[in-house]
Amino acid sequence: MAPEYVAALIETAPDGISFDGLHVEYDGQYTFQTPAVELTELSEAALRDVAAGSPYVTNWYFWHARAPQKDDRWAFLRWVEDAPGESTTDSIHDRYEALEDGVTTSWGQLEITVTLGSAGQREYRLSHAADDDGSELHSYDDPLQAREIARLDDDGRYRPLKTAPTLGTGWEFSDLGPAALVEAVEFFYPATITNWHREQTGTLDVSHWTETMERQSGIYQIVETWDRGEGHEHVEWVAESCCTDSQCLKRREWQYDEETELETPGGDGIFPCREPCSLVISAARKFTKLDAEPTHSYEFELTPSEKEQLEGLIDAVAEGRVDEIREADIGKDANRYRTRFLRARRFDEDGRLCGVPTEEE
Repeated sequence: MAPEYVAALIETAPDGISFDGLHVEYDGQYTFQTPAVELTELSEAALRDVAAGSPYVTNWYFWHARAPQKDDRWAFLRWVEDAPGESTTDSIHDRYEALEDGVTTSWGQLEITVTLGSAGQREYRLSHAADDDGSELHSYDDPLQAREIARLDDDGRYRPLKTAPTLGTGWEFSDLGPAALVEAVEFFYPATITNWHREQTGTLDVSHWTETMERQSGIYQIVETWDRGEGHEHVEWVAESCCTDSQCLKRREWQYDEETELETPGGDGIFPCREPCSLVISAARKFTKLDAEPTHSYEFELTPSEKEQLEGLIDAVAEGRVDEIREADIGKDANRYRTRFLRARRFDEDGRLCGVPTEEE
C-alpha cells in the first residue's frame, strides 16, 4: 500500500502542485519535476514509484497536511525552520540534512529546536534558552502545562506580565508536533505569533498612546488628564519605566500618536507590542497621581558618599540588580548591610530621612 503522502499527491495532482521546488501536473499523464529531475508522460504507477521516498513530496505533504493551516501559525513554523518561500528552488536535501542535526532558534526566552522525523514529519523540542544540555529538567508533553509554568518566576513570584524576561527555568517539552508547539508557545507568550505575523504581512493594527488612553474608563480614565497639552514627556517616562528590554521582551511599536514618535527606544524583541498593555495603563494611573502632587523643598545633610549611595540604590532597584548583590559586597550601593547602616545613621525612629518630616497637603 502506498504511503499516505503518495496517495495525497495523486489526489492533488489534477489541481497542480508547485511548492519548495516540487512541481506536479496532470493532463492525462503526470509530470514530476524537482531541481534534480524532470519526468514527463508518467503513468500513475510510475508517479507512485518516483514519489515514494522523495523528500520533496514528504516536505510538501508535511506543510499541507500536517502543519496547521492557519496563516500565522503556518508562517511561524516556516520561520522556526528557516524554510524558504514557496517559489524557491533550494534543495530540500540541504534542508533535510540541517533538520537531521536539528535547527534551533529563540522566541523571547524560549528555545525551539526542530528535527526531522520519519517520512518528513517534524518533531519539536521547547525549553528555556537559559537551560543548557546538562541541566536537570522536568519533562512535559501537554501544551496546556505551559500556562502553569508561565505563572511563576524562579523565585515563585507571580508573573503578571507574560512577556517579562522572568520566565522560570528547569523544564522542557521534548517531543511536540507542529500544532502542539504553536499552542505551547501561545500559552507562554499569548498573541505574539499573531501580532508577529501581522507585522510581517503589513497588517499590524497599532493603537498609539493617545487613542488608547481615550478608550479608558472608570478609575483608569484619570490617565487621560495627564496630557495637559504640555508635550509628551510624561509618556516618555512611562515608556522608559515599563517598555524596555529589561522589563518586557516585546518591541514597542506604539508611539505618542500617529504623528509623534517617542524618543525612548522601543526595544529589540522579535515580536511587536501594538498598544499600551494593561500593566502599562495601571502603572500610568499611579504615575498620573504621583506627578500631580505639588513639589516641596527639603533639606538633608548627607555626605557625598551617602548621596551617591542613594542614587546607586535607586538605580539597582530600578534595574533589578538587588538580588545579585551578596552580603559580602559591602562596596555596592544596594548592599543590605550598607543600606541598613545608612538607615541607622540617617533615619529617625519614625523612618524619616534625616528626621525631616514630609509636608502634608
